[in-house]
Amino acid sequence: MANIQLATQFLGAVDELFTTESKKSLLTNEDFSWVGAHNIKVYSVSTAQMNDYGRNGPEDGNWSRYGEVNDLDATTQEMRLRKDRSFTFAVDKLDTDETKMALQAASALARQIREVVIPEVDRYVYAEMCQHAGQAPAAIALTEANIYEVIIGNNKLLDDAEVPETGRVLLVTPDTYLLMKKDRNIIMETDITAEMRIRGVIALLDGLTVIKVPATRLPDDFGFMIAHPVATVAPTKLEDYTIHQNPPGINGDLVEGRIAYDCHILNNKAKAVLYQATA
Repeated sequence: MANIQLATQFLGAVDELFTTESKKSLLTNEDFSWVGAHNIKVYSVSTAQMNDYGRNGPEDGNWSRYGEVNDLDATTQEMRLRKDRSFTFAVDKLDTDETKMALQAASALARQIREVVIPEVDRYVYAEMCQHAGQAPAAIALTEANIYEVIIGNNKLLDDAEVPETGRVLLVTPDTYLLMKKDRNIIMETDITAEMRIRGVIALLDGLTVIKVPATRLPDDFGFMIAHPVATVAPTKLEDYTIHQNPPGINGDLVEGRIAYDCHILNNKAKAVLYQATA
């Protein structure tokens, strides 16, 4: 039986947990459509090498003045939806009445999404990005003395990989952000638009959009991550929540929810995700 504390002299108020809205949309994309499909295949096509043009005729036994003819490779990366999650709970009609309407199906559903569903999806997506990041420097102890050098040095690795400069995101924990605030070498631009603040951006640093995420949604050894959203596909194919009123066997509401989602890093763009672990 559910543990329901019936109201006697309590006000119809609920002590809500603090929660953080998801910021994963800043680091990922939904460029592919999963409509009518459970798996998606993406081609990765190779390129040809450059040659010296044989102006006076073919060289080295080649028949073409352009050089040896190469065949291009076309490999496929298969992405499928591996996460199909659900929940259900009932709200008895008398429980709603005798808790002074504090226990209601609609508000309980919103609370479930905010405090359970969103954090679970975030934890999974961030863990997948860390595990399959195309660049993962050796773990290092981050301090206020080296944090700026480490961030700038790692951002240079994305430069060397020719990752687009515009759109890169720096994801940090509150502890890492505190180190950044203590480092006198770091001058973060905090004059950002209201729209960016609503989406969760707190500052700009060296062209990076800085966002902060609770450590509970990240791996234990997380230091920071630099990522361009073009690299990570994080689809949510199905997100369905239903409230059934007085279904068979229940006098009240039956709440059911289902969400199908996943996270994949594209092979040819993997170097656009860098994960720095702490020692």
